[in-house]
Amino acid sequence: MARAAAKLGVREVAELAGVAPYTVSRFENEQGGLRLDTALKLRSVLEQLGVRLLEDERGWAGVSYRKPEN
Repeated sequence: MARAAAKLGVREVAELAGVAPYTVSRFENEQGGLRLDTALKLRSVLEQLGVRLLEDERGWAGVSYRKPEN
């Protein structure tokens, strides 16, 4: 959902983060097995693209998107 908000494909996000496309898919599908630094790279790239990953105190998650002004 986060990647779709930014209208980018798996390969594009993977390239921006310096990871394999498979890693992006695992991140999106919450399959686990990701190192913390890899997950943080992906989150950073998504945030630079205007995506914010949300979670409230009850564990509900969501995505907010704001098109970058550049």
